[in-house]
Amino acid sequence: MARVAFRWTVLTVMGVFFLLPLVAMVEFSTRDPETWPLLLNWPRLSADYPALAEGILASLAQASLTAVLMLVLLVPTAIWVRLRLPRLRPLVEFLCLLPLTIPAIVLVVGLAPVYAWVNYLIGGSSITLVFAYTVLVLPYAYRAIDTGLSAIDVKTLAEAARGLGAGWFTVIVRVVLPNIRQAVLSAAFLTVALVLGEFTIASLLHRTNLQVAIEFLGKSSATVSVAVSLAALMLAFVLLIVLSLAGSRKGRKS
Repeated sequence: MARVAFRWTVLTVMGVFFLLPLVAMVEFSTRDPETWPLLLNWPRLSADYPALAEGILASLAQASLTAVLMLVLLVPTAIWVRLRLPRLRPLVEFLCLLPLTIPAIVLVVGLAPVYAWVNYLIGGSSITLVFAYTVLVLPYAYRAIDTGLSAIDVKTLAEAARGLGAGWFTVIVRVVLPNIRQAVLSAAFLTVALVLGEFTIASLLHRTNLQVAIEFLGKSSATVSVAVSLAALMLAFVLLIVLSLAGSRKGRKS
């Protein structure tokens, strides 16, 4: 009974801790009845707050391209290492998890000279943040994909497909990839959620994204800024709920 009471106490405290800020954000953002209808009216939002509209479009493009680039680079590499280079797996895992141990401000210091050349060669578009974000999401995406690969017998599937005459591209795309579809979706959802919430790298590299636009907007229109922040938070929460439900459904089928 004492343990049950302790657990409920902890859950209650955590619930209050997380819910109170959300309630405060909802109350503040609804003081002006025109705030939320404005967010649903894209032409008006673009006309009244062009910087915010630019930040939203930039973040959506960054999230999409980062997810695609991460999957293109990481999925074949993880599969190939498991099949052909198992001795390199600890090294690949260390390299992929390394960004998790480095603070964002330190990453920016290292990336600044690189982005100086990026500015010189291809310009200072906010889309160039995709390269930095791909590095930033590697630890989370790698863990998701590695967990999916650990749940299946990759070597047996690959050997069976190769024995039937399939090439390595066919093995990866048509044999292994369908069996780790849930892990790939998990990595993509986590990437989108992380990119939509990233602020430090974009701000210090003087690029535009949703969080930078919200920070600037807060200086002139706090109500709209809080409403957009709440909407972004709700979107990330919905993505995680979808991810959780998809994982539960897969577990029940298994």
